[in-house]
Amino acid sequence: MSEEMVVFTRCYDLLAWLVPKAETFPRAFRFNVVQRLLGAALDMQEALLDAQGERGARRATALRRADAALAKVKLYLRLAHQWRWLTTSQFEHVSRLAAEIGRLIGGWVKQTERLDQEGGAPRSG
Repeated sequence: MSEEMVVFTRCYDLLAWLVPKAETFPRAFRFNVVQRLLGAALDMQEALLDAQGERGARRATALRRADAALAKVKLYLRLAHQWRWLTTSQFEHVSRLAAEIGRLIGGWVKQTERLDQEGGAPRSG
C-alpha cells in the first residue's frame, strides 16, 4: 500500500516541476506540444487516482492508462530536450522522476495481478 502512496507523491513532484517549466517553452508551441505534454501528465495523474478507487480488472485498466500516458510524457520530454527547451541536467532530473513513476506503476500492476490470481484483498501485517 505504501508503494501506491509513493507513486502519487512522485507524480505530484513531476507535475509541480513540469507545469512552471512548460511555461518557459517557446510560445509558438504552447498550444500543441506543450498542451499535449501537460495533458498527458495530467491524464497519468487522473488514471492513478482512478486506479486507487478500483479493484481487480478495473484497477489494471486504469494502471495501463496511466502507463500509456507516462509513455507520452516521456516522448514529449525527449522532444523538448532535443529542441533544447530543457537543458541536459533538467532532462536527466525529469527523466529520473518519470522512470521512478514507471517502476512504481509496474509494481502496482504486478501487485494487482497477483491479488487477482489469489482472488483476495491485500493481506495485512
